Order: sequence, then C-alpha cells, then structure tokens
Amino acid sequence: MKTLGEILTLSVQHLKDRQVPRARRMAEELLAHHLGLKRLDLYMQFDRPMVETELAAYRTSLKRKIKGEPLEYILEKISFFHCEIEVNPSVLIPRPETEILLSKASQMVTPEMKTAWDICCGSGCLGLGLKKAHPHLDVTLSDLSADALALAKKNAELNQLSVNFLSGDLLAPFAGKKADLVLCNPPYVTEEEYAALDPEVKNYEPKMALVGGLTFYQRLSQELPRYLNSGAKIFFEIGCTQGDGVLSLFSAPHWKIKRVEKDWADHDRFFFLEFESLFTLS
Repeated sequence: MKTLGEILTLSVQHLKDRQVPRARRMAEELLAHHLGLKRLDLYMQFDRPMVETELAAYRTSLKRKIKGEPLEYILEKISFFHCEIEVNPSVLIPRPETEILLSKASQMVTPEMKTAWDICCGSGCLGLGLKKAHPHLDVTLSDLSADALALAKKNAELNQLSVNFLSGDLLAPFAGKKADLVLCNPPYVTEEEYAALDPEVKNYEPKMALVGGLTFYQRLSQELPRYLNSGAKIFFEIGCTQGDGVLSLFSAPHWKIKRVEKDWADHDRFFFLEFESLFTLS
C-alpha cells in the first residue's frame, strides 16, 4: 500500500510526462479534493497510507485532467467573492477578471439602490456575490440557457441567498421592470478569437456563452435605457480589444458617465456606465 507522498510524487511525474501544465498544482488540487484536505495539508500527511477506493477516484480525475478537462469542472466548484459556486460544462468557469468586475461594482453600491440585475448570469456568480455583499438589494438573475439557470438556482440554495430568476433572451424577461444596477458578462469572443482559444476552453466550455463579439453590447446600447432608473449604474466585462468599439456604441447623451477600465494585465476588460434620464423613454 503506497503512501500519500508516494502517490503524489508518482502522479506529478505522470502528468508531466503527458505535458499537463502546472502538473504539481493539478496533482495537489485533485488529491486534496478526493481526500477532503486543504492542498497544503497534504504535506503534513505524507506517510498516510492510501486505500484502493481513494486511489480509484483519484485515478479517474487524473485521466480527466490528462484529456484536457478544466480542473474546475473536475472539482465541480470554485470560491468566488465569498461564495461557493458549483460549475459544470453548461456554464463558463468564472475567471479572476469577473471577480474584479464584481468588486468594482460592489464598491459603487449605495443604500439608495434597490434593484440589481445579473444578465447572462451563467453560474450566477455575479448576482449571488452581489447579494451576499449587499443583502438589501433585490437581485434578479437571468439567462437564456435552462441548464445555466438550473445551476444558478442550485448555487443560490448552496449559499442560502434569496434572489429571483428569469428565463429569456437578454432584456426580454425584464419587460416593465427597471433597475438601479446592472451587471452583465455577455458572450463577447469573436469567431476568429474562438478558433484560436486554448483547447481546454474550446473543447469544454459552452460556445453559446463565449461567442458574440460586439453584438450583445450593440443590443444593450439600444435597449437598456428603457429598463433603467435615472442614476443607474452598469458594469460590463468586455474583450481586451473592444474598448473603443464599446465606447462608440454607448455614445448617446443619456450615458452620463462611460469609461473603460483595465484588468491586472493592463488590458481593456471592464466598461462602466451611469445613466441619466434626459427625457421620457417610450
């Protein structure tokens, strides 16, 4: 019977031989997951024997990683803005950039804001993280994908958060409603960019949630004003080459403030808007 330390050493080499990036980190994450330990605690239990049932589940996960499946789908959950978020191939894996977007939006919330929407919610990470940070907000999550909405509802229950859910295309589910805060991470990758994506993304994450170019921003620039209270704040995630394009789409005078902000890699990644009602919208 091999020890935990021996199994870890063998599995790291196994992943390296098959050119799996960050082989040690992947082996540690998977082994800790199956043993119910924190990753660093593995090194405190190096002499612990591993039984066959533990090894069988671990081997299955290693095989999935070798085939290129994202670690997050194998682990089935991530931590995101003080929430535990389950993920599966029906939704995108939330990135650190999306957490930055939520942090920026959260800092702009005021006690006067009442209603917030997470459009194209996917796993629900944005809307649920916002609700966790600001319980006074009435938060609604929407998506066109029934599978994504089902997972977002599960994540709301997992985190014991009371939010609303709507099904439909972009703003269609919100007919007759208005918001004080809107978060949206729409599909913004172009077809050309999609073709060049890492296989781990292209082969496993849903294309429907990735590809859209500027299409969704164009629609939002035209449709969103009638759904906003005056003074509403809007936060989008955008592609790193889309800053100028999105700025030009939101050129109407009712966008009182508009600015593109950078991510940690100094790429255009976030777009902030503040709406001011200058006239009655029909």
